[in-house]
Order: sequence, then C-alpha cells, then structure tokens
Amino acid sequence: MAGSAVVSHIVTFGRVLREAGLEVGPGRVADAVKGLDAVELARQDDVYWTLRQTLVSRREDIEAFDRAFDAWFLRAPLKRPGATKEAPPKRGERRKGATPGPGSEIDGGETSLGAWSHEELLRTKDFASMTPEEFARAKKLIQAIAVARPQRRTRRLRPDSKGRALDVRGLVRASLATGGDPVHRAFRSRSEAPRKLVLILDVSGSMEAYARAMLLYLHAARGSGRGVEAFAFGTRLTRLTHELGSRDPETALAAAAKRVMDWSGGTRIGESLKAYNDEYGRRALTRGAVVVVLSDGCERGDPGLVAEEMARLRRQAFAVVWVNPLKGDPAYQPLAGGMRAALPHVDRFLAGHDVASLEALGTVLGGIERRHAA
Repeated sequence: MAGSAVVSHIVTFGRVLREAGLEVGPGRVADAVKGLDAVELARQDDVYWTLRQTLVSRREDIEAFDRAFDAWFLRAPLKRPGATKEAPPKRGERRKGATPGPGSEIDGGETSLGAWSHEELLRTKDFASMTPEEFARAKKLIQAIAVARPQRRTRRLRPDSKGRALDVRGLVRASLATGGDPVHRAFRSRSEAPRKLVLILDVSGSMEAYARAMLLYLHAARGSGRGVEAFAFGTRLTRLTHELGSRDPETALAAAAKRVMDWSGGTRIGESLKAYNDEYGRRALTRGAVVVVLSDGCERGDPGLVAEEMARLRRQAFAVVWVNPLKGDPAYQPLAGGMRAALPHVDRFLAGHDVASLEALGTVLGGIERRHAA
C-alpha cells in the first residue's frame, strides 16, 4: 500500500486503542509510523512488536492491546475483558490458520495491510472520486466521528486526592468529626474544560468536491459540545453556528446551504479573514481558541492580505490549523499564492481529502497542549 494509506491505517488504529482505554497520543502514533519504516511489513510479528513497543506504556494495557490488534488487523471477534475464551496462542503462532493480517503473505507473494472491509476502503478514498452511493455511505462515517477537543486548565478547583492545593474548607469541615483535630486532609486541583474551537470552511468553486464532506465534519464538531463556532466563506464570510446546531445532519446542511449565498463561487480568503478578525476577533471569540481553516488556499485576491490577516489571527488564537484537501496527494506542493502566504502563520498543516484524514484531524486537535507548537 501507499505510505499515506499506511499512516492513515495506523492513525485510525491509535484511535481504536484510545477507545479501548490506552493512553495513545499523536507522539506515540508518530513513533509507531517511524518504527514501521524500519521493519518488514510482510512480517506480522514485526508489525505487532513494533506497534506494541511504541503504543503500549503499561503492562496492564498489553491484554487490551492484543485484543485490539487481533480485532483491527486480523478481524478476530473483539470480546469483552473477563469473557470466557480459550487461552490465546503465543504471538509466534498467531499466523497459523489466521485471517491474513498486515503483511501476511498471500498467493503470489503479494502482501496486504489489514483485512480491509468496504467501510475501511471507503475511509481512505478521496472525496472527489466517490460516487453518489459511496458518498452516502461515507456520510454516515463522518457523522459518527467523535471530534476530540483540545483541553485547557480552568481556575476552578475540584476535589482531588492527588492534588497539591490544600482544601481548607474541606479540612475544617472534616475536623469537626475529630474535635477540631485536622486528621484527614483534603486537597484540590485545577479542573480541565474543552478549549474553544473555531472552524472556517472554504465553500468556493475550487473546493466544490470537498466542501459538502467538510460541512458534515463541521456539523460533527458542532455537536461535540459548547464553545464551537462555525463559519463559511467564498467571496464573503457567513456564520453557520446556529444552522449547524440541529441534531439532524440533513436539516443542518439544508439550513447552511440556504444561508450561504456564495456557494461554489469565487474565493476571497484575505477579505473573508479580515471580516472575521474585524467583527468576531474584536469580540474575543478567537482569544484562547484553536482555529481551523479548511481551504485549498487558492486566492483570487491579494496574497499579501492573506498573510496580514493570518498574522492577526495567529496572535489571538491558541493555535491555528490549516486543513487542505489537496495535501492528500503525495506530489502536492503549496504553490498557490494564498497557501504560500498563510503557511508561515500555521501551526499544523494537514490533509482533509478522505474520512481517515478527518479522523486524524480530530486526533490532532485533541493532542494540542502548547500554544503555537509546530
């Protein structure tokens, strides 16, 4: 398989491990991809041990990792912990009689990564090349995406047995039962809350093949909780936060399409970003937020205005992420004037051409911990 497909497969497997309770962040996924570059993908044991060494950090997570590995790569039934089952064979014996997994040899010496289902193939298919029937199935996958939100530490303190701040009020309350003697000490720590998320989607003519799929992603992100703002732009900026608030995606998309008057029209990235900074940036909507711009960077106006407004945006935002569907092509280079002007002010530059890349975007958003960390 192509390198981009391998990366997408491992990124999605990391998401499966997180759902199984393992602590797998973007750094561990990157280490796993680097490790796979140094081994033979045609050997299942090499793939297993590479992923286990890079994605597992605790002994108690090994059993969960093995179950997830077998379910994801070998398509074995995923049983609940503690369920009655036969003793698992040794790792060296897993290939005997098993469904061909990653790198397993098939007739003619060909190899394949994972036992791909129709849904898995759909995850890595470019939105622009999908048939209407395939896009209808992919739409369900996009709707099911749980968009991870970056976290921020709040000033509010909550009870925490491992905290460092002494809870004086709780200490006094507990001492009433011991005659005023502070036997039991209570501690508190600062809690975490989702960070604000601002999504700005390009719906111009050059983005026509991807805009509808990305609008579905905006709807999924809007449903992840409070503090999510959605905008669209072509020749002018339109706020879609209210329209995408409906739980029904079809109702939300119909309302958004009705609201956006310049759908599949021209592109004015600089002017649209200026309208956002002038109106919403002054309302402190950007301050402390992670801003995601979903655009191919094709600007018909002045690229200098794009650079100026992106600099303004970056000064106020916690981090700026740019999602370009054209980046899914291995031969892509940011040659468009708007994209070249924006790149120096972007903290994360990602692809957004298929379902797997949108899932990876959610993973990246959930892993942003430092301001303007490249």
